[in-house]
Amino acid sequence: MKNASSARRYCAIRLPFLASNRLRTLPNAPHSGLPADAPLLIVEKAKGALVLAAPDPAAIDQGLAPGLSLAEARARISDLAVADHDPTADETLMEHIADWCDRYTPLVARHGERGMMLDITGVAHLFKGEAALLDDLLARLAGFGLTAFGAIAGAPATARALARSRKPVIVPPGREAEAVRPLPVTALGLDPARVQALRRAGLKCVADLIDRPRAPLAARFGADCVERLERLAGIAEHPISPRRLVPAALAERIFFQPIALTDDIAATLARLAVDVASLLEARGEGGRHFEASFYRVDGAVRRIAVATARPNRSPKAIARLFHEKMDALSDPLDAGFGFDLIRLGAFHTEPFLAAQANLDGHALDDEAVADLVDRLGARFGPEHVQGFVSSDTHIPEQRAKLVPVFSIGDRPQVWGGGLETGEPPLRPLSLFNPPEPVEALGEVPDGPPLSFRWRRVLHQVARAEGPERIAPEWWRGGGDTPDRDYYRVEDRNGGRFWLFREGLYAADRPQPRWFLHGLFA
Repeated sequence: MKNASSARRYCAIRLPFLASNRLRTLPNAPHSGLPADAPLLIVEKAKGALVLAAPDPAAIDQGLAPGLSLAEARARISDLAVADHDPTADETLMEHIADWCDRYTPLVARHGERGMMLDITGVAHLFKGEAALLDDLLARLAGFGLTAFGAIAGAPATARALARSRKPVIVPPGREAEAVRPLPVTALGLDPARVQALRRAGLKCVADLIDRPRAPLAARFGADCVERLERLAGIAEHPISPRRLVPAALAERIFFQPIALTDDIAATLARLAVDVASLLEARGEGGRHFEASFYRVDGAVRRIAVATARPNRSPKAIARLFHEKMDALSDPLDAGFGFDLIRLGAFHTEPFLAAQANLDGHALDDEAVADLVDRLGARFGPEHVQGFVSSDTHIPEQRAKLVPVFSIGDRPQVWGGGLETGEPPLRPLSLFNPPEPVEALGEVPDGPPLSFRWRRVLHQVARAEGPERIAPEWWRGGGDTPDRDYYRVEDRNGGRFWLFREGLYAADRPQPRWFLHGLFA
C-alpha cells in the first residue's frame, strides 16, 4: 500500500483552552485581571444543572474536570470565578484564527471545535524550514494570548494525534508509523466501548495493533478501526478539505517592516497584479474573480474581492479595479499597526482568447464597455450591474431576461427575428411588464384596431400592420392561455405602438381583451 507520507506534509494545531483564552488572556478579556493560578469555571446548563463545559488550565490543575457540576466545584473550592459558555463567540474566534493561518498556506482546514490542519507541502522553505514554520506559528499564537500545541507529519491523522503533546513535534518523512507507536489506543478516535474492548484484549497502545494482521482486527473491532489505524500510521491517504477555495494563481509580499500608508498598499497591489498576470499568461487563462488579503500584525485579516465580466489579465486593469473597490468601501480598510503580508489571488479563471481589433474599431468599443462594466461592478457590487440575455422562447416578455452581467461572461447571445440594417424593427426594444390593458375598437373577427384608449388618452389609428399570431407554448404547460394577435400601429400624431388582442371574437369564447405591450422609438 502506498505510504501517504511520501508526498505531502501537514501541520496540526490544537487550541484546547480557546474559551479560557478568550475570557482571560486576549486583549480586552473580561477576566484578564484574574490570577493565573485562580480557576475560572466556564459553565453551561445540562439536565437542569450548571456543569463545567470548557477546560481551564488552573481549574484542571486543581482537579476540576469538564462535566463536574458547579455545586460540587464550589464545595471543593469556595472562591471561584464563573463565566457562561459561549460557543458562538468561540466559533467566531476559531474562524478568525483559521483566516489568519492562511498566511502560511491557502490549504487550511478545520478539524473539530478546537483544531486546524494546514497542508504545508512545498511552503516550509519560505519560512526557513518546518521547525521554523512551526515555531513561528506557535509563537505568534502565544503572542495573541492563545495556548496552542502543534505537530508536523506526513499524514493528517498522525499530525493531529501528536499535536496533543505540549511540545512541538516534527516527524521526519516516512517515520509516521514509528512516531505513533507509543500513543494510547484512544489516539484512534474510537468510541469508548471499543476502546475498553481493546484494553481488555491487552491492546493498550498503537504498537500493540500496528504489527498485527488487519483481518482479525477488522472482524473483532470493526473495519473503521483498521482504517483509522492506517491513517494514523501514515499508510492510507486521507487528504484534507480546505475551508476556502484554492486560488489558481497566487502572489504575495511579506514585509519585515509593516506598511500602513495607502500609497504603499496600492503600489504593492500593482506589483502583485503583475505577478498574477504573468502566472495567468503562462496558463493561457484570464481571471474572472480576484481577491486581495491583508494580514495585520495584530492577527486581523481583511479580504477584498473584485470580479470581471470576462477573462482579464491586464495588471493595470486589475489594480484599477481594486482601487475602485477600496474607494467605495463603506468600511474602509484599516491598517492598524500595519500589514506584514499582502496576498493577491485569482480564484476563478477561464481560457483567455486574445481578440484581434477590427478595422472598424468595434473591438476597441467592446473593450471600453467591458472595462466600464468591471469598474461599475467594483464600485457598486457585481450583483447591481445587470444585462439582458436571450431565452429560447417565442413569448415576447420571456424572450429576454435581466441577469447580473458578471454571470453572462462571453456567452454569445442569439436573439433572432431581426431585419437587415435600415429596416424598421419588428418589435420594440423594451416592453411593458406586465402589458398594460387598453380599450380598443377593432374590426371583427381579426382585424386591426381602429382606435384605442390608453391612460385616458384616445388614439386614432392611421396605419396598422399585422396580425402576428403568437400561440402559447403548450409543451411547457402554457396551453391554457389564449392566442395573441399582435399589431404594429401608428396613430394620427405619429406615435407608434405594439398592441395585441388576447383571444378571438367568437360566440363560444370569452370576449377578447386588448393590451399595449410596447412603444416604438
